Amino acid sequence: MSNLTYKSVITLGLVSLLHCAFSATQHRSYVRLVEQEFTGLPQDIVVQCLVSLLVTIAAIIALNASRLQEIHALSDLKDKTIDIMNNRPNFYMFNHRGRLLCK
Repeated sequence: MSNLTYKSVITLGLVSLLHCAFSATQHRSYVRLVEQEFTGLPQDIVVQCLVSLLVTIAAIIALNASRLQEIHALSDLKDKTIDIMNNRPNFYMFNHRGRLLCK
């Protein structure tokens, strides 16, 4: 599929998400108007929200999948020794009980 197709699916998904938000707001105001207790959103709104969210996420991932690169952790670490990697100066502590043993 082309980039234009993915972008149009993303746009459609976002419009559908906005429609879900608008529908949820309308349902909430309707429940207040008829003075009923709000127990939750209708299932059609919830299903539409989940489907449009999943479609939007899938289209974003598919659009950007070609730009993903592999992570080579060993290429950064191949020249370092274990002494360099385990050196953590933030954990050095010189004010401890061991100084009393030297007196």
